[in-house]
Amino acid sequence: MPEVVFSVDQAKSMRDQKVPGHNRWHPDIPPAVMVKPGDTFRIECKEWTDGQIGNNDSANDVRDVNLDVAHMLSGPIGVEGAEPGDLLIVDILDLGPVPQETGPHCGQGWGYSGIFSKVNGGGFLTDYFPDAYKAVWDFQGQQCTSRHVPGVRMTGITHPGLFGTAPSPELLAKWNERERALIATDPDRVPPLALPPLGAGVLAGTATGAAVEAIGRDGARTVPARENGGNHDIKNFSRGSRIFYPVHVPNALLSGGDLHFSQGDGEINFCGAIEMGGFIDMHVDLIKGGMEKFAIHNNPVFMPGNVEPRYTEFLTFIGISVDHRDNSNAYMDATLAYRNACLNAIDYLKTWGYTGEQGYLILGTAPIEGRIGGVVDIPNACCSVFLPTGIFDTDIRPNAEGPRKVDRGQVCVTS
Repeated sequence: MPEVVFSVDQAKSMRDQKVPGHNRWHPDIPPAVMVKPGDTFRIECKEWTDGQIGNNDSANDVRDVNLDVAHMLSGPIGVEGAEPGDLLIVDILDLGPVPQETGPHCGQGWGYSGIFSKVNGGGFLTDYFPDAYKAVWDFQGQQCTSRHVPGVRMTGITHPGLFGTAPSPELLAKWNERERALIATDPDRVPPLALPPLGAGVLAGTATGAAVEAIGRDGARTVPARENGGNHDIKNFSRGSRIFYPVHVPNALLSGGDLHFSQGDGEINFCGAIEMGGFIDMHVDLIKGGMEKFAIHNNPVFMPGNVEPRYTEFLTFIGISVDHRDNSNAYMDATLAYRNACLNAIDYLKTWGYTGEQGYLILGTAPIEGRIGGVVDIPNACCSVFLPTGIFDTDIRPNAEGPRKVDRGQVCVTS
């Protein structure tokens, strides 16, 4: 096993670890540990909400979750010799739930997926599913099942939802400027257009004193992806992947977490992946001056690993950029088209006895493939969702007899 350079006791909050992690992006968060180019090491991670979600049959914890503290990141990991303008090479060697443990903490043999309420972040389909729901998933090796979504067994594609390097002061200022300008266009929107810096709930690693106040005042929230990497939620960031991260500060300051047991393209529920605590093994190296050499300035580049589950048969649902509720046409709106493809898939699953919420969680957790079919044929963009039929315990393909509707219960709801 590689050396553990950032350890986590899953029974404790990230705040109470021997070396705490952090939950904001800021260049002044000190490195928790230093490594060298060529090193291989293990990072242990808490579940992203710091253990607020339990293995139970209620969605009250999802409804009441405090997102001010998210995401809980392990690190920063300083890389000796890394300088602004370099590319940090990160190879993902292995990752998974908490090894050889079962217990009450997320990642100890189980994980969860959730639909967040509209007032607390919502999701891709929040106008159709505005309330909070949850499903708990039990892990059996590479596969998982849920008592809340019966009739489904899937092979997961484990990956980190969130990893990135620290921003420079200049880059951080650009983030805050543009996101505040976006918020100002509709400051009362629910859910909000973006999340500005927030002092409440800040965790600043080993920083102390005035530095903690500055990190709370200016530190960027970890919800979106940005130029440093961040919350990509790309399911193919799995074993065998190699990522090239732009370096913006000395020592690169690599941090991450938000580990997922499985996820579909888009993580459409917002908390759509099967969330877990666990571990990730990495190897790091540097390409000196790599940002300029390869014109990698705005976002990381990565090479996916060759470990995707081998589902070969799919039922594919198509969506176009039309709002069918009022028959209004949007111009080449791929987001609306993908939303409609997801809604079409959910409507289909309901004919087999799944509730809309179960269907929504299936699309968020199963390794579905989301594709852009066309963005050139005015006025309608066309997107599709490839749903693997092999995850179901019955043949859900259309047939002459019609769907066999079975009562499959419901996911966790709020009280």
